[in-house]
This record gives sequence, structure tokens and C-alpha cells, in this order.
Amino acid sequence: MASSEKYIQTKLDERKLLGNYRTLRPEGTLGDFCTNDYLGFARSPVLKASIQHETDNHPLSLNGATGSRLISGNLSYAEKLEKAIAAYHQADAGLLFNSGYDANVGLFSSLPQKGDTVICDELVHASVIDGARLSYANRYTFRHNDPESLEGKLKAAKGICYVAIESVYSMDGDTPPVADILKLTQQYGAHLIVDEAHAVGLYPAGMISDLNLQDQVFARIITFGKALGCHGAIILGSNLLREYLINFARSFIYTTAAPFHQLAAVKMAYGLLQKSSAEIGQLHTNISLFKQGIKQSDTHPLLQSDSAIQCVLLNSNEKAKQAAQQLQNAGLDVRAILSPTVAQGTERIRICIHSYNTAEEIDLLTSTINNITHV
Repeated sequence: MASSEKYIQTKLDERKLLGNYRTLRPEGTLGDFCTNDYLGFARSPVLKASIQHETDNHPLSLNGATGSRLISGNLSYAEKLEKAIAAYHQADAGLLFNSGYDANVGLFSSLPQKGDTVICDELVHASVIDGARLSYANRYTFRHNDPESLEGKLKAAKGICYVAIESVYSMDGDTPPVADILKLTQQYGAHLIVDEAHAVGLYPAGMISDLNLQDQVFARIITFGKALGCHGAIILGSNLLREYLINFARSFIYTTAAPFHQLAAVKMAYGLLQKSSAEIGQLHTNISLFKQGIKQSDTHPLLQSDSAIQCVLLNSNEKAKQAAQQLQNAGLDVRAILSPTVAQGTERIRICIHSYNTAEEIDLLTSTINNITHV
């Protein structure tokens, strides 16, 4: 066996031995407590019809973008969409990216320079970490949602300093003390960047707008693949930041632009979002129903979260997989989150609540979890 193949096989065998081997699985018919489709937009016939109408009746609608936005792939439609999204989120400007991963990698790899500092919450998205690694800046992490730990890192920061947090954390579902963190960044002259991927929809325009802090945050990353039910992302900030990213963000410069269909989907999703107060209200009701139905366990606690993401700790890969399988056997699509995606000893089942989950489904979910965690 060639050396590279031997290495690959050895690493895969190690994953199997540790119980965290990843496999792909096709779509299923179980009750959905797994997807990030919090408001049901991905399955919405109303949204689907509006996207179809927009693409069928627009002269710029091609099957593909034909090139990067700096060559042949830019459209006036995309630029108008950027302005409309920025206005919705009360930002000066925005720049579209093909995915949330592309947005974070592009921002954090191009903006901080050698001699600067990036400080991340220890649970921030992998894409933020990957981007920061490419920047050659000094990198630190602070204890999750801990302003005191952050201040210690701010004191050691050099050059221009950027602090990266999420407004709703993807694996714990909790929220940071944004006002306290913002106060610290301002005290030390640092710039706060907030990933809002899992906040839009729970809060119509995101948590930062909900707190009326949009003018004090350096940049926000908004993704469209969660509550908006489509695909892509936008970085919101100043006009100056937008121009900088057009010139220096490699994940923007050196990729084919999004096709017209993707742009139309985003535009129509924002239109639907502005008419979805009932769905947002039902999402919050369903989150409350779930939390009321769960019996707290000392050995398998429910993490504190008021968001659509709820997690029960099982503390090992094997226990998390067994719990997920029992829920799937009950007709509920709940997935195990294993180390190294989360820290060893914090393996869990991750439950996503949606506006379209019925009270009966939620009752079955909570009763099944209670039986698993109280044996």
C-alpha cells in the first residue's frame, strides 16, 4: 500500500476506534428536530413559488453566474440585494459570499495582518478559526461567554485587535453577554465581530439589531442557510469594509459568483421574513413547550438556552449515539454531536426546534428524552 493510502486508512481506523467516524446519510421521513430550518422556509411552498416567479420573469436569470463577480459574474441585481439586506439589518453596507464558511474565512484571513490580534470565544465557528489561522495574526481564545477571561486576552493584544463571537452559539444554543463584551472591546480599542448565523429568525434581524447595538459592532456575518431556508451569506459593516473585502478577501475574489437563482431565493426569503411574525411567535412558543417538558437530569443536563438549539449532554460518543438512535426509533430525527466537533466529555444530542413542530411531536420528543436520561 502506498504511504498516502496507508496514512488515510490509519486515520479512518482511528476514528472508528474512537467512535466518531463520520458517514453521510440521505434524507428521511422522521419528525424534524435536526435541521436549521427554524421557520420552515426551506420547505415553504409560498417561498418556492415566489422564487420560481422571480427567476422566470427576470431578464438576468441565467443558469450560472459565468465567472467571479470581479470578472463576468456581477449583477446589478446582486448589488441592489446587498443594499436591501444591509438596510434591513440597519448596516451601512454588505457584501455577499457564497456561504457562511466563505464569508468567515474571507473576512478573518484578509482583515487581520501579521502583528495584529484575533481573540475568539472558545466555541466560535470553525470557519472563524480557519480564517484567523490564515491571517498570520496573533490568535487567542477566551473562556466561553466569560468577559473576565476576554479582558485578560485584551490586555495581551498587539496591533489592531478583533474579537469574534456568535450571537447564538451553534452547538450550545446559548447567547453571550454582548453588552459586557462590547464594553470591554471599546475600553481596549478592539473591534467586535459577531456571527449571527443562528440568530436571524429567532430575532427577525438578528440579536445585535434586537439589542440596538448595530452601530457599535464592527462587522456582522449573516447566513441564509438557517432560518432563511436558502444558501449564502453576507458580511455587514461599513462601505470601507466592503471595498476592502472586494479587494482582499480571497474567498470572494477567486470563486464563481452565486447563480441568479440563489440571489432570487435570498431576496424572496427576506420578503417572506418580513411577513412571518406568526411563525416567529410559534417558534418561541415551541421552544417554551420543549423546555417545560424536559425533566432536568444531574447526569445528563439540558444546557441553558433560550434559542431554537437545545442540547442534552450525554458525555460520551457512544451514549450520544445510543440516545440519538432511540429517538430515531421513536420517529424523531435527532442527531448525536460527537467529539471532536465538541470537546471530549461534552458529547450530546442536539435538538433543533422549529415553528412547524406540533405540540404532539414535542411531547413525544420530551417524554422519550426523559426516559433515556432518567434510567
